[in-house]
Amino acid sequence: MSNNKRSTRWSASAAVLLISAVALTACGGDTQAGGDNKTLVLSTFAFGVDDFKKSVIDPFTAATGIEVEVETGSNADRLSKLELNKNSGTDVMLISDYYAAAGQAKDLFEKADPAKIPNMSKVAPFAVDDKIDGPAYTFQLNGMMYRTDVMDAATAAKWETLSDPARANKIALPDLAATSGQLTLSGFAATYGSGPLDVDKGLETMGALAPSVLKFYTASTEVTNLIQQKEIVAAPALDGFARNLVSSGAPVAWTPTATGKYMTTNRAMIVKGTKHQSAAEKFIDYMLSAKAQSASAEVLGDKPVNPEAMVPDILTKVSGPAAKDPVGAGFATLDMGPIVENRSAWVERYAREVTSK
Repeated sequence: MSNNKRSTRWSASAAVLLISAVALTACGGDTQAGGDNKTLVLSTFAFGVDDFKKSVIDPFTAATGIEVEVETGSNADRLSKLELNKNSGTDVMLISDYYAAAGQAKDLFEKADPAKIPNMSKVAPFAVDDKIDGPAYTFQLNGMMYRTDVMDAATAAKWETLSDPARANKIALPDLAATSGQLTLSGFAATYGSGPLDVDKGLETMGALAPSVLKFYTASTEVTNLIQQKEIVAAPALDGFARNLVSSGAPVAWTPTATGKYMTTNRAMIVKGTKHQSAAEKFIDYMLSAKAQSASAEVLGDKPVNPEAMVPDILTKVSGPAAKDPVGAGFATLDMGPIVENRSAWVERYAREVTSK
């Protein structure tokens, strides 16, 4: 913003000039109000932010001249902050699909315009969901992480393997607060009930399994430490959790489950009322480009939604063909509307009917 020095002596002609300048700014000078003034405030995940800056943000700035200020935090904390202060100055929020839908229900985001974000037409169809206003830029798959020195992939892929008496106190399940939690609940619901939102059957099945569970985990480090130390032999988990263990040569692998295959996406959301609309659209468009998607996949292990992006070998080693084509491999996204609407009640039921047993 400009800070014009003003004379302490005011004359009639100076006043006229000032009024004219203000009028011109109001009519056509959009660098301060709603236009692209070469700055952008980005809210994103704290994990891997330095690598994300080097692989995506810095090249974006070099290509466009738009400087990016980064704020980090958890999904819940960042969304709460935005809800409490809608004029926080945040322009783009990178956030998981559930929280994107929750924020959208509170009118915190606006619809991304494909005409202004051309790369939206180049990503996989699942990444552009009419029910969520911002496109997906990465995805994660829910499946079974397991010890390869205890079982094979075919055994691990079966949900009933978790209820085998020989595995009692040697398995873990995600808490519903974990990203894998809803995907796992929906996996049980689809396998043993009428579909992914048959929560009654899903909770009933998980509740029966609960006494055999060593740990209900909330963080990736909890479950990876347990399986690395062989305290557990299997656990439903996101495929990204297994990447470092597989890379290290540990006797750990991940496989899609035979049924109930669901994935989560991370979304790029434009904050309603942004003062930097053009910059926000340019940033999202760049994130969806094959170049940025390839760089992010290589450095951060993010699976790209742009089919033209390069997928590192380690991602296909962990996730198989689903790393490149999750829908072709049988994975689906969940309808976040009913989940947002019923989340509080389901969390209470999960605590009462599953983790307390």
